[in-house]
Parts: sequence; structure tokens; C-alpha cells
Amino acid sequence: MQTMLEEMRRLTAHAENRPTETGIPGILMVKGEIPEHKLGAVYEPMVNLILDGSKTLTIAGQDYYYDPASYFVISIDVPATGMVQQSGPDRPYLGVSLSLDPAKVAALLLDLPPQSYQEGQSGGYSVCRMTPELLGAWLRMLQLMERPQDIPALAPAYEREILYRVLQGPQGWMLRDIAAPDSALSRIRLAIRWVREHYAEAVEVEKLAALTAMSVSAFHRHFKAVTAMSPIQFQKRIRLLQARQLLISQSGNASSVAYSVGYESASQFTREYARFFGQPPARDASLIRENIRPAA
Repeated sequence: MQTMLEEMRRLTAHAENRPTETGIPGILMVKGEIPEHKLGAVYEPMVNLILDGSKTLTIAGQDYYYDPASYFVISIDVPATGMVQQSGPDRPYLGVSLSLDPAKVAALLLDLPPQSYQEGQSGGYSVCRMTPELLGAWLRMLQLMERPQDIPALAPAYEREILYRVLQGPQGWMLRDIAAPDSALSRIRLAIRWVREHYAEAVEVEKLAALTAMSVSAFHRHFKAVTAMSPIQFQKRIRLLQARQLLISQSGNASSVAYSVGYESASQFTREYARFFGQPPARDASLIRENIRPAA
């Protein structure tokens, strides 16, 4: 696998320290140092592969570490913070990602034999061990950057192979569930999308349960199983991430930002912000702006 990784590093060496287009639909790449505040975001469904260095995502207080020996699958929109680590002074962090499209997964499943549900399968994200077969599919996909004329014909086939290899992996059931509209995971995704789009509004659990066609108790149980958070905790993290971005852009003081993202108490906002990010709002935003300010 090392030879394949070296070739993939060469192919993506021109990536920037932000999500960079590859010319291949659904495929992004990123390289170098990434400010911690930029890794605090709502992550959308994807398969994320590290080519050099490593990455740690923190979701619901749990750290998920992965490097070129593993990959990360996210099947839901989820608020997270993160850090990337370089392999060395001349070995910057390097990663690629594939956005997950439930319709494409569903089309692939039509050509595969049905697979029974196994007890204990739950959650919307996980680290999995890399295989030579999956890495080979990624290599063929990235090689299309040097043959852009082949992208329309071959990229869909290579994406299908990547999805197939993930489906065969230990967390393949997550892809199956996002492609099944009646699965608990797919129904919880409806509630997650609603909370994400209406994060500044009060969460009414009864309405979210109705949206997912579940009882309130079943909804709570499935939401916690998928996200490792309650709906209120999930919403709170989205509010805090959004507040941080507003503070960094200097679009208001802490109190005005608190109210704009849905808090009714500025003091509660300050306490929860400091607990989540480790610094009070104004100090945290000031430190970030200082770090990103261009040198004179």
C-alpha cells in the first residue's frame, strides 16, 4: 500500500490548506496546516482518507483518530471539532474526501445481494481500517486528475468501486442505512437536517419525533444511538460553532451573537462557549483573529 500512497501524495501535492477542487465531482483534497477553528464545523456525509499525517475529530466529547492506515466514514450531518498533525517538517498533512450521495449508494445496492441487519450496529460515524482494495480504487480515481478527458466516463465507475469497498467494510451497514429511506438512520437524518437549518429556533422534540414517524421515546433512543448526543446537545453544538464563526468575522459582540444563534441568556452562552472551546467568547475570537492576521 505504501507505493499507492506515494503516488496519491504526488497526485494531490498541489492541494491548498482549504478544501480544494480536484475537477472530479464529489472529490475534494486539502494539504498543510489547517487552523483549528476551520476544523470546527458541521461535517456532512463523506468518506475521508488521510494520505499523510493524521487527523483527530472530536464528536460528542469522543476523539476519533485516523491516519493513512485507516479512513473515516460519516453518514450524517454532525457538529465536530478537530486537529490535523503533520508527519514531519517536510511531510504536511494531506487528505482527500468523497461526498456521500444516498441515491448513488441505493443504485449500487440494487446490484448487490441483501445483507441482514446485525444486532449492535448503530452510530453515524466511525474509523475503519484501510484495505489495499479500497486504496486501489482511490488511486484510480485520483489518477483522473491527470486525464481530465476521462472523468465523465470513468469517475462514476471508480466512485461506485469506492462505495462498494466501503460497503464491504466493517461500517458498510451505515451506507446501506442512508440509502434506505425507511431505516432509523435515514429518518433521524431528517431530524438532523431540520435542527441544522433551524438551529436558532427552540427544539420541540415532539415535532421532531413526528417528522421521523417515531414515538418520542423511540426518537430519543435512535437519535442518541446515531449521534451520541441528545437533540438539545446536538443543537447546542451547532449554535456554538455558528457563534464562533460570527465572532471571528467581527460581526457582533458576544451578547448580540448569543441572541442571534438562539440563546436567551448571554451568561449561559458564555459559560457553554468556554466549556466547549476552552476560552470565553471574546478571548477565543481575539486569539483566532490574531493568529490569522497577515504579517505586516
